[in-house]
Amino acid sequence: MDLSLIIMQLFSGIALGAVLVITALGLTIVFGMLGVVNFAHGALFMIGAYAGLYLASLTGSFWWGLLLAPVLVGAFGMLIEFVLVRRLYGRSIDDPLLLTFGLSYILVEGVRIVFGSDGIPFPTPSQLVGVVDLGVGFFPKYRLFVIALVAVVLVVLWLMLEKTRVGLIVRAGARDPMIMRVLGVDIGKVWLAIFGLGVGLAALGGVLAGPMRSVNPEMGTLVLAEAFVVTVIGGLGSIVGAVVAGLMVGICISMVALFAPEMATIVMFALMAAVLLVRPQGLFGLKGRA
Repeated sequence: MDLSLIIMQLFSGIALGAVLVITALGLTIVFGMLGVVNFAHGALFMIGAYAGLYLASLTGSFWWGLLLAPVLVGAFGMLIEFVLVRRLYGRSIDDPLLLTFGLSYILVEGVRIVFGSDGIPFPTPSQLVGVVDLGVGFFPKYRLFVIALVAVVLVVLWLMLEKTRVGLIVRAGARDPMIMRVLGVDIGKVWLAIFGLGVGLAALGGVLAGPMRSVNPEMGTLVLAEAFVVTVIGGLGSIVGAVVAGLMVGICISMVALFAPEMATIVMFALMAAVLLVRPQGLFGLKGRA
């Protein structure tokens, strides 16, 4: 087999991994900082794709869809947290899981009623149509853009959480909300922002994935499974783990698809099982969360 084909497939895996990273990151931030397993994450990924497609069609620009969809869907996520999820803090972890599980069905069926069940193509922006010669082969411009944008988002997110006062308040509020209340911090606003951020990242993943696959009501189902696999492999609540595991899973799926396409979906579950046998808490997880 040609070496250049293997290298191009590796790049395809990185592009797929980038979408998984940004999607799983939203899931792991919400769990790591709020202790909430958001089972509606895949449905919100799908809502983001539809919102991006609608806004791109409305404005005539993919870039407006890319910019506005995560913001609007993130705001919708904040509404979900304020009206529904907030009432379940401090209760069993199963309660918000069951709530968001039911919410996911409502969102999927709502989209199916409005847009139908058929897939809708999401046009690639004209500026990113075509391929780039990487020296060892030609690779789609759009997928290179996805890799670059996710890298920028990761850097910005890390700087925000680690180097700013807002990030300090968010991390402290997630670790000890009682102390933050004593210090006069409105912890409710912190939780609201965290949940909105997680949902916004899911929506961003949906918009980025749109041109690489058709937009349909069921597109979030497999993505939810992939995001959970990435989160478990990386370690529940670990941001670094989500990044490393997302790239691992994307590359594994892509490389296995080259040699045994029928095994491409199964390989991520096999990888998860192998990691859990060695480290039940995941690659970067804490033992207390195993």
